[in-house]
Amino acid sequence: MVSKKNNHHLNAFFKEEYNSLKNYVRSQINSTVDRDAEDIIQDVALKIFSRPEDSLPIHNVGGFVYNAIKNRIIDIMRAKPRRVPQNDGMDDLWQAYTELFYASQPTTYSEELKDTLKKAITELKPLYRDIIIAVDFEGYTYRQIAMKTGISPGTLMSRRHRALSLLTRKLELKNHK
Repeated sequence: MVSKKNNHHLNAFFKEEYNSLKNYVRSQINSTVDRDAEDIIQDVALKIFSRPEDSLPIHNVGGFVYNAIKNRIIDIMRAKPRRVPQNDGMDDLWQAYTELFYASQPTTYSEELKDTLKKAITELKPLYRDIIIAVDFEGYTYRQIAMKTGISPGTLMSRRHRALSLLTRKLELKNHK
């Protein structure tokens, strides 16, 4: 573990510079499901705080942290995309499940709700908006989208889940107004 003296300096640095570190990471990469600025900072912080006590002391905390972050970004950019093993038939099972679920739901919605939903969807980031439109409105499966885009089905499912969460929050906020 890092010595107590270095630990104090590192804690203070991370508290004071956290937003600057996030902005630095964001300027270097685009946030995606696999690469989030806060995740990168937390990975680096964990490695730094896990250093052995007998390791060389850190004299320039800022330079050390920024170099560690830069190296982590390089590692991420060099890494090959992870592939989620495809479970044959799993997409079909999910499709059947959603059809059963939605079959029991009323299919008529007020025009106001439709307009609110359309507006909320258009306000989403393109990567979230695209997955919602492709799966929920155009009827594509995750496997079909993955084959066209090269993005793993797991990542697509994660993006859709985040998009639905954002839409739910937006709609709840509008209902409470």
